[in-house]
Amino acid sequence: MTALGKLFLFAVLGFLYLPVAVLVAMAFNASPLYALPFEFTTHWFQELSGNDKLLAATRNSVLIAILTTVLATIIGSLAAIALSRRRFRGRTLLQLLLLPPIAIPWLIIGTAMLVFFFWTGIGRGLHAMVLGHVALAIPYVVLVVGAGLNNTRIDLEEAAMSLGSTPLHAFFAVTLPLLMPSLIAAALFAFAVSLDQFVISYFLATPGVSTLPVEIYTSIRKGFTPEVNAVSSLLLAASMILIIIFARLTKVGGVSGRR
Repeated sequence: MTALGKLFLFAVLGFLYLPVAVLVAMAFNASPLYALPFEFTTHWFQELSGNDKLLAATRNSVLIAILTTVLATIIGSLAAIALSRRRFRGRTLLQLLLLPPIAIPWLIIGTAMLVFFFWTGIGRGLHAMVLGHVALAIPYVVLVVGAGLNNTRIDLEEAAMSLGSTPLHAFFAVTLPLLMPSLIAAALFAFAVSLDQFVISYFLATPGVSTLPVEIYTSIRKGFTPEVNAVSSLLLAASMILIIIFARLTKVGGVSGRR
């Protein structure tokens, strides 16, 4: 790589990660107005422990993200298997219908969900947010797992069945282990989509019950405090741990758990 190419790469990485580094640094700055010079403190993390609204919103976000991950991964994986391994009328149309939820602006989807949920009696609340997040995450899961299935050798599963395995046993014994990196990647996609989702949560939240993105938005309107930096730093650390675990399991970027 040339010197110009390296410079461009570092500039792009700096553009992406410098704001995140500033956010984390200000979580440890004593000034509530982000004033310099920098004075190290953990005061805002102590303040965060007493901020019931922010903690409740964080718990709601993590709970919804976990439920979304489980439901979307199961439903999306089954759908991906059906679309990849079965031939039926309307299959191509179903595959095409997976793309609009990704491309359509979330503002339109949020408005549509709000009207539909009121019309059907589902209403708003945590259960509605889970349904909305699952609906948004399923297309990502189907695409990721589907790509993994396309790269999985079906003849290995057929060989297992020729040796006496049932189709179900062959799938769980042969295909599923090979598909595990794609399943983990799909689950992380679903978790990230849910945890980061603001528009759907904002439309479907009830008074007094919100998620972290909605609460941060509300806090910014009322007056930004470094407690938001503190909780964001904790979530960032948790996200980085998940990414490292995924990288070690799938050996992305040459990262391996073997020595």
